Amino acid sequence: MILPVVKLGTLALKTLCKPIANRLKKEAGIHPKFRQFIINIAQVNHRVTTNIQRRIYGHSTDVAIRPLNEEKAVQAAADLIGELFVFSVAGAALIFEVQRSARSEARKEEIRKQEIEAMKQREEDLARELELLKQKLNEIEQLAKGRGLSGILNFRHGHALEESKSARPA
Repeated sequence: MILPVVKLGTLALKTLCKPIANRLKKEAGIHPKFRQFIINIAQVNHRVTTNIQRRIYGHSTDVAIRPLNEEKAVQAAADLIGELFVFSVAGAALIFEVQRSARSEARKEEIRKQEIEAMKQREEDLARELELLKQKLNEIEQLAKGRGLSGILNFRHGHALEESKSARPA
């Protein structure tokens, strides 16, 4: 029951993140200091990705890389910020889900340990009860040997009389 609700909540959170990411993109282009900061990030990202692409395709990497114009840099950085935000929220949701699952497994393991402990305790109780019954049986056998065959019959008969007397209302 709880798992589908959590998964649905995670999906809703991811869906809500996209408009927030778009809003971040828009705001990033407006504020002057933040705008310059994201332009610098975009230019560094552009140089790194261009160098990686050149290495992958076997092109020369010592060629100068032209910087992005300001608007393209702002757009690229805003896109990067939006994607990082969505990725961060998805990562946080994943971490939450893993921790929740781990706590659930820990609770199940604790219940299993308690059940095993209860079974061991019951086994010990039964072993003690069995030992007590063996001792009582030995005592009865010793009494029977002392009285002989007629002693056993009298013991059983006497025991039955005692039970019938205790069963009668006074």
